[in-house]
Amino acid sequence: MTTPLDLECINTLRFLSVDMVQHANSGHPGLPLGAATMAYALWTRHLKHHPANPLWADRDRFVLSAGHGSALLYSLLHVTGYDLLLDDLKQFRQWGSKAPGHPERGHTPGVEITTGPLGQGMANAVGMAIAEAHLAVRYNQGGHVPVDHRTWALVSDGDLMEGVAAEAASLAGHLQLGKLVCLYDDNRVTLAAGTDIAFSEDRALRFQAYGWQTLVVDDGNDLEAVNAALNAAQSETTRPSLILVRTHIGFGSPEQDSFKAHGSPLGVEDVKRTKKALDWPLDPPFFVPEPALAHFREALVRGEKAEADWNVRWRAYAEALPSLAAELQGRLRDELPAGWDADIPVFAADAKGMATRVSGERVINAIATRLPALFGGSADLDPSTKTALKGQGTYNPPLVAGEDAQGSDSGGWSRAGRNLHFGVREHAMGAIVNGLAAHGGFLPYGSTFFVFSDYMRPPIRLAALMGLHVVHVFTHDSIALGEDGPTHQPVEQLASLRAMPNLTLIRPADANETAVAWKVAVERRDRPVLLVLTRQDLPTLDRSQHASAEGLRRGAYVLQELTADGAKAGTPDLILLASGSEVTLILAAAERLHADGLSVRCVSMPSWELFEAQPPSYRDEVLPPEVHARLAVEMGAVQGWHRYVGDQGDVLGVEHFGASAPASVLLEEFGFTADNVVLRARRVLAKGSANGLMH
Repeated sequence: MTTPLDLECINTLRFLSVDMVQHANSGHPGLPLGAATMAYALWTRHLKHHPANPLWADRDRFVLSAGHGSALLYSLLHVTGYDLLLDDLKQFRQWGSKAPGHPERGHTPGVEITTGPLGQGMANAVGMAIAEAHLAVRYNQGGHVPVDHRTWALVSDGDLMEGVAAEAASLAGHLQLGKLVCLYDDNRVTLAAGTDIAFSEDRALRFQAYGWQTLVVDDGNDLEAVNAALNAAQSETTRPSLILVRTHIGFGSPEQDSFKAHGSPLGVEDVKRTKKALDWPLDPPFFVPEPALAHFREALVRGEKAEADWNVRWRAYAEALPSLAAELQGRLRDELPAGWDADIPVFAADAKGMATRVSGERVINAIATRLPALFGGSADLDPSTKTALKGQGTYNPPLVAGEDAQGSDSGGWSRAGRNLHFGVREHAMGAIVNGLAAHGGFLPYGSTFFVFSDYMRPPIRLAALMGLHVVHVFTHDSIALGEDGPTHQPVEQLASLRAMPNLTLIRPADANETAVAWKVAVERRDRPVLLVLTRQDLPTLDRSQHASAEGLRRGAYVLQELTADGAKAGTPDLILLASGSEVTLILAAAERLHADGLSVRCVSMPSWELFEAQPPSYRDEVLPPEVHARLAVEMGAVQGWHRYVGDQGDVLGVEHFGASAPASVLLEEFGFTADNVVLRARRVLAKGSANGLMH
């Protein structure tokens, strides 16, 4: 039975949201009006949280995947006692506001994940549920339960239309994530029209086929029906749950059930009509009745007790199992264990060498033995990306007794396993990795071929926006992968990803640069790191003859300086720059140019972002401004390189798609040979001489 107080609380959420949108003259009133009842039921009767401590480790996670309904989330955060004041709500969508247009992690207390691009939040929630299940199996031992929480998401029609949600839902069903519950705001209206113009499948049957429990609430304003469905969802232990709640977008407004209620303010007169229809005071705006506020603020009392109870359990756990407790605490604090990098190999000089994906495999496995937070996998490609953690088990529901443990390298499947098989689902992989990172306690990684990073741009962008510590390993990084042809040969990906703010891309030149790249990836906590690795073998450089690979930490460094007889050291005639596999190429060309009496500097430039973070004095030391003769060599689009070679320099790159042929043929045909580098370098020198720019 919905009591008068319940209804007052539900309408408080509705009209705080409506007033926010109207005051800003911008936003989405439709979802808050329709979904307020289910949100109220969840937040007051089921959600385990402590508004006074939004980062309490064992809280439930709530994801508003339908991020356009942010006004509803901000209303919930305010009335339940988070540090979000009424004055903050009045600044909804304004400059500097704590209530931005879509929820932003790290910006608003209580917001777990940045959402808005539809489908991403639902996939993030899958990552959070995976995180909880893994930590619970690993650390809930000896009768102690330090990890026991749920992941809840509020999703929309638009979320369920997006492919990323389908990918993630399929994996969630396979993984039997019984502590994941999605409330589906089934209002059957999109931004442009009713869903029937493009979305007519039976969503319940679809999710049942994925392996989900589905529950239907015919009337989204029936509080007790919603509550019963939430109880049923929590009773299911092996299947994730989708609760299909039939709601009405813009409920109570003149635009109810119309797409017009989705993304525009109702307008002054329609706000009045809606308040009258739902028996709400016309004035003042942002009205919060005292009884409703007192009821909502009981969340502070419940949260304080829940956290206090957990603290008692934690102390008992730490006393009984101190090593496990210390490990878990370190993970939740994002601390690196002492000696985490002690086993990272140093690779001996080797003219044949190895692919950087192969050296990467050795490094990641050396790290994994000492860093239990390292967790991840590939999009069905780990035999090629070389990213499996050996001996660390496969993350999956436990096998039925007697079933064959195919694909497991530890004798069976378990949620304690650290190798997650994403399947051929790059988009979901990126979003799930973000969910793992946002949950806390993980350094998650994903891997695929570099060209397929295109499938992952939305979650990579969101990881950069949130400053999430995630790692993506992209292999098969150039046309040198050969016969698979232009569909698999990345050309524009380096340039496009380098354009993304708050992201570090590293393309190492040999095995030892790869080792340092992984160290940077582990240590760099405030952004995603992309490691771009080769399929083909690369010589392992002799570091007694070349600068230390530790120079990678600065983004670019002088790898080799060949000074002509009688020339002044530090002022070369020519600077050759390259990243990745092309570094070996410029070294070969430099030897020939030096034999002809030229002073040549070779610069390894694995990361533009790390280089740009260096002081100008260091950047000028590596690339002296007075040296205008510069040639950059990279098997990708030349866009961006001119900032380093200048108007008088040149770039040898790939300004077209690749071709299908053996790698050796492609390198010859596309000019990635020592002969062609020497030829292009001489043209640069001749150009500089003609312009009077030779120093």
